[in-house]
Amino acid sequence: MPERQTQKCPELPEIWLISDSRNDAMLEQSLAALPRGSGFIYRHYHLSAEAREARFKSLKSVARRYGHIVILAGPPPVARCWRADGVYGAAEQIRKAPAGLLRLATAHSLREVGEAGRIGADAVLLSPVFSTRSHPGGKLLGPLRFRLLAQRAAMPVIALGGMTRHKAAMLARGGPLNRDHAFHWAAIDGLSRRNPVPRASA
Repeated sequence: MPERQTQKCPELPEIWLISDSRNDAMLEQSLAALPRGSGFIYRHYHLSAEAREARFKSLKSVARRYGHIVILAGPPPVARCWRADGVYGAAEQIRKAPAGLLRLATAHSLREVGEAGRIGADAVLLSPVFSTRSHPGGKLLGPLRFRLLAQRAAMPVIALGGMTRHKAAMLARGGPLNRDHAFHWAAIDGLSRRNPVPRASA
């Protein structure tokens, strides 16, 4: 049984931008280029604690201007202190997030999809679907296995790993992944200014 009921989140964004050291310089432009109400997952593990908090607050201000949801990769108490909308991480890491914070679990296997379900995660980022610069040469799920695992998930699934608008459209053509009829995807490089999506209005 899930430890907490999955929050009702009918407005879970379709598109999620994930921060990284390699896209840091263009994050302000990328956030502005996303459709209004998209999602932003802040990682920036490469920074010191003080610099990481300062950069988070700066980017959160930009994201809020466009109505984006802001998620922190980090401990739930820090996410609450920094006034994030939710937390991102392995199921065990986000398990004790308090009510009011969205919980986005990461998963790479059927076991981890199941763990996300047991903690009542609000969504699961399932990866890597395609080859990715983050883990070059790593084992891929591929479109077929991704869909098979997504169908076993009890919550919305966000496709991650080498994703672009073109690949997202290709995967979405296969129909709903599970009971959540929307198709959600996330990217680092695939949502940079080199791969823009329709611009949001400020």
